[in-house]
Amino acid sequence: MRIAVDAMGSERAPKVEVEGAIAACKEYNLDIVLVGDKEKIEKELSRYKPYPSRISIEHASEVVEMGESPSAAVRKKKDSSLSVGVKLVKDKSADAFVSAGNTGAVVTASSLFLRLLDKVDKPGIMITCPTLKQPTVLIDAGANINPTPKDLLLYGVMGNVYLSEIHNRKNAKVGLLNVGEEETKGTELLKTAHKLLEQANINFIGNIEGKDIFTGDVDVIVCDGFIGNVVLKVAESVGFTLAELLKQEFKSSVMTKIAALMLLPSLRHFKKRIDYAEYGGAPLLGIDGIAIIAHGRSSARAMKNAIRVAGEFVSHQINEHIIDAIKDLKMDTVQ
Repeated sequence: MRIAVDAMGSERAPKVEVEGAIAACKEYNLDIVLVGDKEKIEKELSRYKPYPSRISIEHASEVVEMGESPSAAVRKKKDSSLSVGVKLVKDKSADAFVSAGNTGAVVTASSLFLRLLDKVDKPGIMITCPTLKQPTVLIDAGANINPTPKDLLLYGVMGNVYLSEIHNRKNAKVGLLNVGEEETKGTELLKTAHKLLEQANINFIGNIEGKDIFTGDVDVIVCDGFIGNVVLKVAESVGFTLAELLKQEFKSSVMTKIAALMLLPSLRHFKKRIDYAEYGGAPLLGIDGIAIIAHGRSSARAMKNAIRVAGEFVSHQINEHIIDAIKDLKMDTVQ
């Protein structure tokens, strides 16, 4: 199995990509190709000599910056590390692609070069959210801000397949994020999507509200990319704020510092449960290939886990299972 990694994507590239790739190569026994400026990658790799022989370099002379227009960057920067990495998957020179770069550009390049699975019109980004119980997945988190009811239906189906195959949750609860639980609530888009999800061969539990996202009572949360991205950013902010407030409180006196030392194992476990780095990257579901999107501020551990997610996607043949699930839908009646 060979995973292509955009070595120039993150805010601290190529440091975290190289370190994460080396860790993933050793821990998961993968072949990894680092895509980007060869001189810069080799310089970073030299810090780890001897590094695993299963790591190679694919030179790319350009970089897509975070603030660039996705479509323009993909069109103009044909030799960017991002585009070259996606094309390695297209050419079957790699089994999957991982990038912590410009999210919109990853979506654009993947859709353009790899195309979409049959019957899929727009891909969706699936993120994993910590809950009071087992983790929940949410789709879409930013790829498609103007979906059709059909898009939302397929997001529910694809998220269900992912949980079933990767996490062995065979009867995952699928919920549609809305402003109320009643099926008459929401826009026409959500009302129509509700009806389609009801007819699908999945365990659709109906509408859910924002308060249900982190309870763990729903396994797959379906929403449009605008709302999903807001949920993602708010969750990140709340996690950061909560951690900072705890630090301030524990540093406020000698007694609280002692208490913090006593609680250290529990605090570390708590941090691990809410840390995005533990969950790796976000799969872009619906493309005819595999692309995993990591956070722009990813650490080496986050990159390692994003590469792990890519490997799991390959080994479990998720796209093949998604294709089979979509075939079971009565797509001729879906708009």
